[in-house]
Amino acid sequence: MIKFPAPLRPGDRIGVTSPSSGVDERFRPRLEFVLADLAKRGYEVTVGECMDGSGIVSAPAERRAAELTAMLIDPGIGAVVPPWGGELAVDLVERLDYAKIAESDPAWLVGYSDISTLLLAVTTRTGVATLHGQNLMHTPTRRPDGILHYLDALSAEPGAVLEQRASTHHKAPGFYDIIGQPDLVDPNLDRPGSWRLLDPGAGPVRATGRLIGGCVETIACLAGTPYGDVRRFAEEHAPEGLIVYVEVCEHAAPDAARELYSLRLAGWFDHANAILVGRTDAPAAGSFTQDDAVRFAFGELDIPVILDVDCGHVAPELALVNGALAEVVVDGSDQRIVQTLS
Repeated sequence: MIKFPAPLRPGDRIGVTSPSSGVDERFRPRLEFVLADLAKRGYEVTVGECMDGSGIVSAPAERRAAELTAMLIDPGIGAVVPPWGGELAVDLVERLDYAKIAESDPAWLVGYSDISTLLLAVTTRTGVATLHGQNLMHTPTRRPDGILHYLDALSAEPGAVLEQRASTHHKAPGFYDIIGQPDLVDPNLDRPGSWRLLDPGAGPVRATGRLIGGCVETIACLAGTPYGDVRRFAEEHAPEGLIVYVEVCEHAAPDAARELYSLRLAGWFDHANAILVGRTDAPAAGSFTQDDAVRFAFGELDIPVILDVDCGHVAPELALVNGALAEVVVDGSDQRIVQTLS
């Protein structure tokens, strides 16, 4: 049974810590703008000590793990929202206190990119739901119609139904210029596009299962370990089967193909009723494209594969609750995902 943290309400406290990369001085104006935005929305904020952005991680692993665990089990904190991802959150997965997290009334853990390493480990190890979506630095950024802000998703009551639709437009390649424009709120989604089927003749698709997934570059290293045992998670928590979502940040197509295949070998799709693949700007290798990478890994599976889903490093980002029961529909222009928090 999945355990959903309590709904977040204005007046509640949000914990901010950097389990991976910290915030260097160039991004401090953006951080201050974001914290002020949260205050305007009615939230209290506690900023932790693990925030240093001068190196590849914000603090030694023991300190980062202790601070994250403490925030997750603190009854006075309703959600923990890191500023962003990074590169090396993997060194926390063996250091988090999963027993304490499972036994407590834990806070929501929110993020994507390298934070999905921790989201995956927490949900598969404890059965506690986590939220894959925007990170803290995206908080003031407007959401297009049909895409939930993470704060709206966190405020949903147990049993609530969250419906989102495929975005009709997405962002051009590259990150937002939040150094030159720390008060940026307009995401400038100027490129048209919608979800696609890997096999165009496979539709319409209507699949149900519990959500689990993350960023391919960071979660692939958990395949075959106790911290990314998706097959066991399905057997213990998802008699309905799974909807597995994956997204490639920057690895070239052959690397992505190997990583996706490694997830397949680890049994990630043994119980999958559908696979969602996030829209990516990652490069091809000659004529071998990112679509080819997906086809290499999943083409032989008798599972619908949906491409260009809004779940990764190309904005906008869906709010996806790991552990939620979800229905995915792709039927012509009807492209949506409906999650139930039960």
